[in-house]
Amino acid sequence: MLDWFEHLGHICIVFELLGLSTFEVLRRKEFLPFGVEQIRYMAFHIFRAVPLLHRNKLTHTDLKPENILFVCSDHDYVCNHQTVKSPKQRDLMNLDVKVVDFGTATFDHEHHESLVSTRHYRAPEVILDLRWNQSCDVWSLGCVLMEFYLGRTLFMTHDSKEHLAMMEKVLGPIPPHLLKQTRKQQYVHQGRLNWDQHSSSDDYIRKHCQPLKQNMQRSSEEERQLLDLVGCMLEYDVCRRITLEEALWHPFFSPLRVLQK
Repeated sequence: MLDWFEHLGHICIVFELLGLSTFEVLRRKEFLPFGVEQIRYMAFHIFRAVPLLHRNKLTHTDLKPENILFVCSDHDYVCNHQTVKSPKQRDLMNLDVKVVDFGTATFDHEHHESLVSTRHYRAPEVILDLRWNQSCDVWSLGCVLMEFYLGRTLFMTHDSKEHLAMMEKVLGPIPPHLLKQTRKQQYVHQGRLNWDQHSSSDDYIRKHCQPLKQNMQRSSEEERQLLDLVGCMLEYDVCRRITLEEALWHPFFSPLRVLQK
């Protein structure tokens, strides 16, 4: 915070002027994905920032590309021979990012709304009306990394049951113990997700979703590590889901840890 003032009875807060959001940059690039090195750098800094909230018992609850802003979004033209669509494209000169919009951030001791997070980045425990904590931020960031990598939203839906079916297509079956615990029993039939595999919605899912590891663009070690990291973040069970502090020690970030020594 740089300053504050009161205007017509409203408290106004002055923050530093930041650049475009990561979503807006993707949009201006016609949703051409970020490169793996770019994702590594941005994720490393996001993963160092958000744990500051978690250590202070605070959950952001609305992490998404629109709420991750570049410090400076100036571009320069670079030659990228690996990109068939646009070998010469505008690329960011500075990849430093900051997390913004704490309007729905929630402390551990505060009332937890049953519904948090923007739909596409919403964790399964929220959809199933189970107890949520800081781990829902980890899930959201896993979805964000995949959006950076693919150039599109991983779970593009506006329906909760369809959302769960998409998760199963990408990540495998939802663990039975979570379905048993959910208050949303309308989503469950005989211990499994109550989903019609002959519906038009299922046709949509088969067309737009595939198992996580099959999204790999090229068979490189760094991309394998990225998808492995995302898989750890998109773990259904919050008790098994990786924390962001643990994620910083994932092999995907090894090159940046070496540089920091």
